[in-house]
Amino acid sequence: MNIDSIKNGFVIDHITAGLGMKIFNLLNLDGLDCSVALIKNVPSKKMGKKDIIKIDADIEVNTDILGYVDPDVTVNVIKNGVIAEKKQIELPRQLTGVIKCKNPRCITTTEQELPQIFKLTDRENRIYRCLYCESKA
Repeated sequence: MNIDSIKNGFVIDHITAGLGMKIFNLLNLDGLDCSVALIKNVPSKKMGKKDIIKIDADIEVNTDILGYVDPDVTVNVIKNGVIAEKKQIELPRQLTGVIKCKNPRCITTTEQELPQIFKLTDRENRIYRCLYCESKA
């Protein structure tokens, strides 16, 4: 397999095997007009297997989505063909517009203009709760 190198863009590395497609979809990478590579089940000494996403464009990447799906990922920022910066991702304290409340009685189901906001309530177990109704995500 031959994947071209990136001139300016991002490499999302150390994605837990199997979560690459979820990140790809949540970041809406299919709508980009640039080269995007999703590589699944890459052998890794550290993780056994991992997924990698390469984006050959200087775009804004929502790190809240990355932190929610897999807080152990690394984002390598590529400038002029070399790694300019490595970002470690953490669990976000608050998520806005990433997930939807499943409670049918939540105000966000009837008031469509309200943003879907979730707060991190248990860091150890990665539990988020709706800001409005306290339902668990």
